[in-house]
Amino acid sequence: MDMKTMSQIIKESYSSLSPGQRKAAEFIMEHADEAVLLTAFQVGRNAGVSETTVIRLAYALGFSGYSQMQDRIRKEWLAGKQQDYIENDSSIENAAKENLFRRVIDRERKILRQLLDQVDERGIWKAINALIQADKVYIGGFGSSFAAAYWFYYTLKQIRGNVYTSSPSGFLPEDVCDLTEQSAVVIFSFPRYRKEALKLASIAERQGSGIVAITDRQLSPIGQMAEVTLTTDELMDSGHHSIASVISLLEVMIAGIEERDYERIAKRQQELEVLYAEQELFFE
Repeated sequence: MDMKTMSQIIKESYSSLSPGQRKAAEFIMEHADEAVLLTAFQVGRNAGVSETTVIRLAYALGFSGYSQMQDRIRKEWLAGKQQDYIENDSSIENAAKENLFRRVIDRERKILRQLLDQVDERGIWKAINALIQADKVYIGGFGSSFAAAYWFYYTLKQIRGNVYTSSPSGFLPEDVCDLTEQSAVVIFSFPRYRKEALKLASIAERQGSGIVAITDRQLSPIGQMAEVTLTTDELMDSGHHSIASVISLLEVMIAGIEERDYERIAKRQQELEVLYAEQELFFE
């Protein structure tokens, strides 16, 4: 118990506490700064329970009595105050330095603003229509590009059928041999560019499938091969690649599909909800 905080101790025992003990425990967790100075009677009065209930809470939590429990509360409270002092002192010393979190967020904000400025609306709507009309959609992303590709695969699969994806290291010939002129292939490709993306594009081109590239610039290797190339970092000169800009672009595409294919999506999601309920996949 010595290594656990009061919050952890209370959380582990909470289900076995009486209603009155729970009220006292909640008061202690929410008002530790007061509890360090209050008697058991005063804690009980503030929590709306009896002094006996507070004492029994101490026993239920594994303490020898209220005094030992209060000593633990006091030590944690003082440790927190000391940490606050250290952090405040550190912030003074580093006041002249740029805040790391602010720097990162400001950079992402700039990237998203540039994404808005460079976005090709006609290209996005062309890609959206292709994904709605396709008999099947194959999504490829390799290496570091796979994370965004899988996010898009999983999200798109919620709103339409016949969606397939590659693995981070490649794709199965059996998965792409059935691509047709009515199919759409979405390929994610960001530095360092993987050769698998070009191999997939070549197969899709040979099958007559439409290719949508999600990449950092129009003249990237995959961008030059695609019918529609949607870029995220075209105007950036920092060399930094932002996953936030990629997901934002994909969110726009998903929103467009939902707007234009509402009825079919609603029907699919109703069918999925029935399956989810039958298999008890989620907490309600």
